[in-house]
Amino acid sequence: MKNNTSIKFDIVKSPTTKITSVDFENLTFGATFTDHMMICDYENGAWKTPEVKPYGPIELDPSAKVFHYAQAVFEGMKAFKDDHDKIWLFRPEDNFNRINISSKRMAIPEFPAEYFFPALEALLKLDQAWIKKGFGNALYLRPFVIATEPGVGASPSTKYKFMIICSPVKGYYDGEVRVKFSDKFSRAADGGVGFAKAAGNYGAQFYPTALANDEGYQQIVWTDAESHEYLEEAGTMNIFFRINDTLVTAPTSDRILDGITRKSLIALAGDFSIPVEVRRVSVAEIINAAKDGTLKEIFGSGTAAVITPIQGFGFKGEKYELPVLTDSYATFLKDKLMKIQYNLAEDKFGWRYEVK
Repeated sequence: MKNNTSIKFDIVKSPTTKITSVDFENLTFGATFTDHMMICDYENGAWKTPEVKPYGPIELDPSAKVFHYAQAVFEGMKAFKDDHDKIWLFRPEDNFNRINISSKRMAIPEFPAEYFFPALEALLKLDQAWIKKGFGNALYLRPFVIATEPGVGASPSTKYKFMIICSPVKGYYDGEVRVKFSDKFSRAADGGVGFAKAAGNYGAQFYPTALANDEGYQQIVWTDAESHEYLEEAGTMNIFFRINDTLVTAPTSDRILDGITRKSLIALAGDFSIPVEVRRVSVAEIINAAKDGTLKEIFGSGTAAVITPIQGFGFKGEKYELPVLTDSYATFLKDKLMKIQYNLAEDKFGWRYEVK
């Protein structure tokens, strides 16, 4: 979807840089931000001219509708730098499409491609020094849109801000990860906003995750809202199970996010003749597979984490550990995916997008 439409927008370069004060070897995920950001306002029924400007606070009225009715959606993307200093994005068209799908569900006006891609590229060119070379280094990109109209009347906002901020990152999860299968909480219900990257989806998962943390788990795995018998997502990630030599993952729906890393892994697995089944996965099936030794792996997938291996899980007070493998699908697929992202391998799928 690379858009070659030439648009004029404002670029204001920061007179100073924070980069010299950043320890790139010891980054806390999402806590450090680059020198610039993109911002675009929606007023009077139209998006105004985007601006790329120095990173800094924004001013909002206390009655801005984002605070009262949670009209806010976001995306997560990454930019990579290869050994030749070329900058690459991974499937940005999918992120762009998905933020507009999320926006539509939240009654937010869709953002135009002819603004998004040129402004994003201009932002990345200004802050390219923040994108470090090396496997595992990346610049995390957070496009988001919030409702800014003042007033607490329960109706959609007529004013919005679309912004992109950037954060240098390394890995997301450190150490071993164990998860709790929920028998009470669900991420979303049929007809809800589970498929959208609505901010409220993520705020709502903090409390159940904190309860799981208190029991020694790092994440919670959501079960369906109707029966709590079927596994859906792992906290902020899609989830895969390896039973014998077959990968199994739940189908997307209006409860489950259509993860870009998820569908990339499904495509890669097929390319390497790894069997994949996209179907409902019951708690009982996974417990039985853990007991009889056919459950080989569980791993989460997402933009931030790429792939996160899961060492064990718990359900209703029982704990189950997974074997340590020398032929891990998680390790294999993560390596193949990241080599495409870093321009170290052939991209037969056409996923890479060069920032020129």
